[in-house]
Amino acid sequence: MLDMRMIRERADEVRAGAALKRIPVDIDRLLALDERRRQLMRGAEEGKAEQKRRSKAVGALSPEARAAELSSLGELKARLVTEEAELAAVAAEWEALMLRVPNIPAPEVPPGRDDTENVEVRRVGEVPDRGFPLLDHVELGRRLGIIDIERGVRISGSRFYVLLGAGALLHRAVLSLALEHMVKKGFVPMEVPVLVRDPAMVGTAYFPGGEEQAYRLERDELNLVGTAEVPLTSFRAGEILDPAELPLRYVAQSVCFRREAGAAGKDTRGLYRIHQFQKVEQVVVLPADPDASREMHASIVRNAEEVLELLGLPYRVVNVCGGDLGLSQVQKFDIETWMPSRGGYGETHSASRFHDFQARRLNLRYRDARGDTRFCHTLNNTVIASPRILIPILEMCQQKDGSVRVPEALAPWMGGREVLEPVTA
Repeated sequence: MLDMRMIRERADEVRAGAALKRIPVDIDRLLALDERRRQLMRGAEEGKAEQKRRSKAVGALSPEARAAELSSLGELKARLVTEEAELAAVAAEWEALMLRVPNIPAPEVPPGRDDTENVEVRRVGEVPDRGFPLLDHVELGRRLGIIDIERGVRISGSRFYVLLGAGALLHRAVLSLALEHMVKKGFVPMEVPVLVRDPAMVGTAYFPGGEEQAYRLERDELNLVGTAEVPLTSFRAGEILDPAELPLRYVAQSVCFRREAGAAGKDTRGLYRIHQFQKVEQVVVLPADPDASREMHASIVRNAEEVLELLGLPYRVVNVCGGDLGLSQVQKFDIETWMPSRGGYGETHSASRFHDFQARRLNLRYRDARGDTRFCHTLNNTVIASPRILIPILEMCQQKDGSVRVPEALAPWMGGREVLEPVTA
């Protein structure tokens, strides 16, 4: 959520930011609602003060004057009730619209309509010519006996899967590698709920607007998260932090759930776009300093790059264009890993900074050096997401005989397996 005072003062900049993100929002309506809301609030305060003052003086009036004054006070009370009802309606519409005003993109965010217009920042690692036809991860998984999509679909429906044997170990291995890597970097490991109440979804800006992507338990009024970002960022919501605590660096591995609404017919083969997966997510909470946020953004991107380098996978980093930015981001970098079966790079990581957008919604604050209360800045980034990362691992590490070499960095969690051998042709 943006500061309303800032919206009043920089309305054209807010409009331009929304246009860059291609998010429709009626700023003129918001400003009109805000003006009426403030008028009604002032009127209510003045009316209540007048009502209190006049009520105290009624006892000193003559009987005739008292009767007239009581009648007049009755009219004042009725007017206040009417105005309070209007204020409630105006405030509700104002708040609903405020929650849909997008964050202002950073100046370095490129223009563009969608992910096809994201701007490459750098490429790391060479895409080798293996010299033999490469199988995709689905066929490799079948031959190795480690991925069973058919039975996963039979159990749960489309976009589900089963990992078994060495496939389950490989999945656990990449998650363990990523989590261990982040703990070594000084991040606090956490086990967090994956069922959250609506305020956590609203606070992290997934609601309103992202309801179609979320699995919701209506009876319990709970939501399955699509990322551990939601509980991690919400962990200190409503608190005033001691500046000595900052920055907070959290990391969590969690199961994640996404409906993939609107993705019908897109990336339907294999493990790329699925409903249930696991992620290791990093979240940082720090003081309200745009330069520090920018530096931290680069740092958390680097954390994820280091994991890909440990795995020996070629990747690229892209600066996400305005049309591909969400409501809440100031700027986002995606990391895309080379996937032979896609004939290109596929998104595996997403790193975002928000300034105080999430913190305002979560009422997450700290005291600065002068003792003033300020809203924090927040950032997050995927460290690893599996089983999507298994796509490049299996496809890039396959060998001519159909076996797959296990990346050395995963050896501690693979029970001595260095090569995965086919069990079927």
